[in-house]
Amino acid sequence: MPAGDVRIIDSRQSRNWWARFLRPLPVRLRTPLVHVTHVWRIGRAVLAGHGVVAHTRGTWPHILHCFAWLARRRGGRLHLILIDVDPETARAGQFARGRAVTGVTFARHCRRWVPLIEQARGGALPPAAGVTVLDREAADRLRAIRFG
Repeated sequence: MPAGDVRIIDSRQSRNWWARFLRPLPVRLRTPLVHVTHVWRIGRAVLAGHGVVAHTRGTWPHILHCFAWLARRRGGRLHLILIDVDPETARAGQFARGRAVTGVTFARHCRRWVPLIEQARGGALPPAAGVTVLDREAADRLRAIRFG
């Protein structure tokens, strides 16, 4: 969905698109297709020269490097906003939004999150040109993101 020249991309958009075709398949088979479609949509928007606000798996370094590379190809830069909450709050939020991942996937995300957030709090998180860490309260107060 566009917001000026900025694209707001959420995995639910990909999930909804695939639902009509993949509903009979088990979630374990649908999820990879939804994720690949989500990442593809983000990459396509970046390559088209749009600013992009997207929620994605920040704990997968290869994805961050790919998005940074695509942004550089278009003369842009990757900036991250990380919302740092304790695992219990994060998990409760997933369930409240109806978007819970498996326990194994969530545990892996938590293990990967610790070094990622430590690096971000240290002021750098390659390949990002900039990183902002917010707690839940600050994220709830966020009203605008400005691309410069």
